[in-house]
Amino acid sequence: MSESEVLDEVIRLIVEVVGEDVLLGMEVTADTTFSDDLGLESIEFVALADKLRERYGSQVDLVAFLGDMDIDEIMAMTVGQLVGHIQAQPAASTG
Repeated sequence: MSESEVLDEVIRLIVEVVGEDVLLGMEVTADTTFSDDLGLESIEFVALADKLRERYGSQVDLVAFLGDMDIDEIMAMTVGQLVGHIQAQPAASTG
């Protein structure tokens, strides 16, 4: 999968988690942050992690990915960083 395909898929999953009405008038890009821009709550991170696992399998472990970060890094994490993490997983490209 190309980076843009993974990005489109991640954005689709984010919309499923937070709802289209929350994102009304907002363009989600690779530079969009989960905390400041999207305002994701911890429960929404959990829901997103579940959707990522359903879509890409257990090798895309959002909780483990976040576990390697400190709170400031988590708060500043962008959609693009998550896409990079997904692409770095060996089986994620088989989709």
